[in-house]
Amino acid sequence: MEKITSILSKKEPHFHTVSPGSSVDKALCQMCCENVDHLIVVDDDERYLGLITEHDITSKVLFAEKQMNKIFVEDIMDKRLPTANTNDTVEKCMQLMRQHNIRYLPIFENFLFKGIISSEDILEEAVKNRMEIFDEKLSHTGRFGVLT
Repeated sequence: MEKITSILSKKEPHFHTVSPGSSVDKALCQMCCENVDHLIVVDDDERYLGLITEHDITSKVLFAEKQMNKIFVEDIMDKRLPTANTNDTVEKCMQLMRQHNIRYLPIFENFLFKGIISSEDILEEAVKNRMEIFDEKLSHTGRFGVLT
């Protein structure tokens, strides 16, 4: 089984971060400018505190008809996401995400934050692996689909 580090190694080493004291309208503007659908919430020492997503903003601010410039990231960020370890398998992470009905999973190594994987990252990895298996089988077949 493949380790989750295989997905992390393909992602940018740069994190899109926001402080907990930022207003939600500024966080949303940052998401738009950086073309991302989530931001990692970090304290002044760059320690992971949580995650804020477009979904959080939509469900907790817009649908509640609150003013985005008067609500802060710390008020709506997700602080209690389950976490995974860099030694965990892709399959275990997928099960954890499904069990908790989440789309993002923080990854840690020895209590150090290493990154976020998304359900989309896992899907891309699964499709890539499936294509590699499919391509390998095709290379072993002849013109009429007969093994050579």
